[in-house]
Amino acid sequence: MKEVLVTIPVLEEHRRYLESIGKDMHFTYASRKEGAAREMVERADYILGNVKTEYLPHARHLQFLQLDSAGSNEYVRPGVLPAGVKLCNATGAYGVTIAEYLIGVVFALKKKLPLYEENRKKHNWHDEGMVTNIAGSKTLVLGLGDIGDTFARKMNALGSKVTGVRRSPADKPEYLEGLYQMDALEELLPCADIVVCTLPETPETCHLLDERKLRLMKPEAVLVNIGRGSLIPTQDLIRVLKEGVIAGAAIDVAEQEPLPEDSLLWDTPNLMITPHVAGNYHTLDILERAVKIAGENFQAFLEGRPLRNEVDFTTGYRKRV
Repeated sequence: MKEVLVTIPVLEEHRRYLESIGKDMHFTYASRKEGAAREMVERADYILGNVKTEYLPHARHLQFLQLDSAGSNEYVRPGVLPAGVKLCNATGAYGVTIAEYLIGVVFALKKKLPLYEENRKKHNWHDEGMVTNIAGSKTLVLGLGDIGDTFARKMNALGSKVTGVRRSPADKPEYLEGLYQMDALEELLPCADIVVCTLPETPETCHLLDERKLRLMKPEAVLVNIGRGSLIPTQDLIRVLKEGVIAGAAIDVAEQEPLPEDSLLWDTPNLMITPHVAGNYHTLDILERAVKIAGENFQAFLEGRPLRNEVDFTTGYRKRV
């Protein structure tokens, strides 16, 4: 009997849905908190959800792995997955929720709300001076996958002039003022009021926004990173914020997670920090979308049809169709 391992935190109706696809298969469900045990991974033919990568090299029966994350960098490294395994990510599950998070922190930074919250804690009734509007601003979005694209659309609707940067060429959608590739980044940074990063972790994106590039930004600009913590070197971000090179930043990811209690980031001025919670399963919408993607892909794999979000092992990105 074929074994299906599910680590997505499914509800009872989701179990029924998935089991209706894998008829006559044995399903095992692992707690997200505790994770799947090594033996569960090693005997699985199909896995729906993320598992520890160190267990995968010995999953000799594995044919199909559907991640419940948009990022897949850990899984494409040589030797992690047995040869021939199909790998898909969950792009499409997180766009709406994370785009709303991004809008929230952008508004907070542009209206200096973190400063006023600090003043409240000190019982300090103090005017922090001029703020700037979203309407009429210039937004630069690094990474135009599901999350970046959804955020770009929403910012355009709010009256911001949005420019996008992506890895490969594509036709420019009408809601973007311009669409560029990574080689234009240094020309674009000095023009932006808002820089939002949704990039995955790849060798090309590691430390992409170093101190030299950060110093190209406007003094009144704000920076938000929800992609991967490796994009921005920690010490570089601390320096530019302490020196007032940019007006503020928000990060939902860090180079080291969990962020250590003694990290200097905690006390860095004009920095908002959230503990990788912009997406995850913090809305039921994400869970519903993740299960739908997993179920449809599982069925497509069993029927030999094309897969959604299949990952290219050479790039770490989704295959282009």
